[in-house]
Amino acid sequence: MTMSGRPYRRRKDVTVVSLLLLVLAMALGPTPSSAAGADWWVPTARPAPDSQINVSGEPFTGTNAEGEVRGFVDAHNHLMSNEAFGGRLICGKTFSEAGVADALKDCPEHYPDGTLAIFDYITHGGDGRHDPVGWPTFKDWPAYDSMTHQANYYAWVERAWRGGQRVLVNDLVTNGMICSVYPFKDRGCDEMTSIRLQAKLTYDLQAHIDKMYGGPGKGWFRIVLDSAQARQVIEQGKLAVILGVETSEPFGCKQILDIAQCSKADIDAGLDELYGLGVRSMFLCHKFDNALCGVRFDEHGLGTAINVGQFLSTGTFWRTEKCTGPQKDNPIGGAATEAEADLPDGVEVPEYEADAQCNVRGLTDLGEYAVRGMMKRKMMLEIDHMSVKATGRVLDIFEAASYPGVLSSHSWMDLNWTERVYALGGFVAQYMHGSEEFSAEAKRTDALREKYGVGYGYGTDFNGIGDHPAPRGADAADKVTYPFKSVDGGSVIDKQTTGQRTWDLNTDGAAHVGLVPDWIEDIRRVGGQDVVDDLFGGAESYLDTWGGSEQHQAGVNLAKGAAATASSAESNPVTSYAPGRAVDGDDDTRWASDWSDDQWLRIDLGATHRVGRVTLDWERAYGKSYRVELSTDGVSWRTAWSTTAGDGGLDTARFAGTPARYVRVLGLDRGTDWGYSLHEVGVHSS
Repeated sequence: MTMSGRPYRRRKDVTVVSLLLLVLAMALGPTPSSAAGADWWVPTARPAPDSQINVSGEPFTGTNAEGEVRGFVDAHNHLMSNEAFGGRLICGKTFSEAGVADALKDCPEHYPDGTLAIFDYITHGGDGRHDPVGWPTFKDWPAYDSMTHQANYYAWVERAWRGGQRVLVNDLVTNGMICSVYPFKDRGCDEMTSIRLQAKLTYDLQAHIDKMYGGPGKGWFRIVLDSAQARQVIEQGKLAVILGVETSEPFGCKQILDIAQCSKADIDAGLDELYGLGVRSMFLCHKFDNALCGVRFDEHGLGTAINVGQFLSTGTFWRTEKCTGPQKDNPIGGAATEAEADLPDGVEVPEYEADAQCNVRGLTDLGEYAVRGMMKRKMMLEIDHMSVKATGRVLDIFEAASYPGVLSSHSWMDLNWTERVYALGGFVAQYMHGSEEFSAEAKRTDALREKYGVGYGYGTDFNGIGDHPAPRGADAADKVTYPFKSVDGGSVIDKQTTGQRTWDLNTDGAAHVGLVPDWIEDIRRVGGQDVVDDLFGGAESYLDTWGGSEQHQAGVNLAKGAAATASSAESNPVTSYAPGRAVDGDDDTRWASDWSDDQWLRIDLGATHRVGRVTLDWERAYGKSYRVELSTDGVSWRTAWSTTAGDGGLDTARFAGTPARYVRVLGLDRGTDWGYSLHEVGVHSS
């Protein structure tokens, strides 16, 4: 998709008054505030010494000719993860009131030569040795392949903003098990305590930047609580920051030996608290299976280490089965790792069949309760890290409700889900791969973005314990040439310098978040302008998804409490499987037919309504081939929708709105040896 031309607001001509003020300022002597002059994007009191930004020119403001906001989206970053995992896994801080030298220093146990950088060699191999000195020399870090050093210093985030980024999702992140087994820590491992601290520090960072610009509300870093506020911030040329959560046991919802350690009340209280902190998107599971859902696996040595953590946290290793569709979870990492030493004597990581790449665990009943709770609060759900089985159920639920609030932010979703996400109105971003891989993957889904008219995002995952683009080399074809212009054409971007170190993307790779503009320029040279144009349309598409979630209204279920009859009902002396159980509004009850193919369930809506959508929540006994039929008189029927490939779960039948009083589900071919069984049938006008 090629974006239209995007005008930006130029600086106003210098007036006589401003010239007089400039002369007066020169007479009084140079100060930080006078140096800034009328340039609203330059702070009046930046600390000294500090990192350079190395971008000149005014950031673009306003909207394009169609009234759309513009800019790049980092849909997955971890500004404050140095406060996670016990506080000593990620070294350095995003900001410090004591200055850059305090913020950008290594963990004390990494001195004198990095020998005790344990997490690096557990996950990457090698010995972890490095020069620990940060400011001002930065000999060995930050680096594209360092997993434990600060890559999100505020001035580097500022450079990404100056280079065209307009949305940043700050995922508050931690993992209680990693914290508990990691030997170096200076705080407890409770996940929610860490999440609260990271949220507070994000607001503190906003205040820290505001102070440089003259007071509250004046800085470029703006935490936003709704999509309208985000649009206002972006139109002003500033960075809209959204809080998300990525943690393994939200609300304390871990599971031990498959027994949930939380309740629905815990989920409601947890969602309310997070919403009050400003959180608007979140993951329900991450790395370890929990009481809400199963996870998508990790590969290689990192996968083995996390599977060990899975056992230590839950009492069970990951369990696999053969996949039933084209979607697959990642192959489980089987490489040996130092983490295996933490297992009890006699316990070993199991071996897995190569053709069984799906997690047996999907979305649990508590997980479904949490999903519906997020929908009620108009929050967006991250499906990356969810198992295939869990993701499929989430998409079924969202499709049944026409709810658009689904995000895939960093390439942890099977690409076969992409069209379902776009069809819902959701948003997709790709992990920050090297420019060649990123461009190739972007082009694989280019036709879908064109079809649905959407932009694209990237998820840098900085400070998220992952690698970043390696250098392509000083002699690489189409390498980045410094200085270069920003995508909108209004800024000039040169090599980034902090202290005594200057980074060049060609030879250093994407060492920190400040090199995002350089990486995008590399994508332009390698992948072409169309990929970058799609990325530049990311801000508008992300806010479309968010706004659609906020505006969503739960549809009226015309079938709830309606009269229902059926061809048969399974007899049971303990409970009832009567037809009315499928329309009683209770997901724990169900209608069940006799054990034969030709069966039907008929619902009388009581009056004629426009019917355009029917949802069917199947029990394990599902229909493989069935029809949804409509009638105004209960005698003459017409087929509105049919399938011969039903696979159970939650099905949504959509069709042109049709007047009907009666709705009939006609079963033709069973998917099991049992009969047909429906927990709930929903009938909606649209």
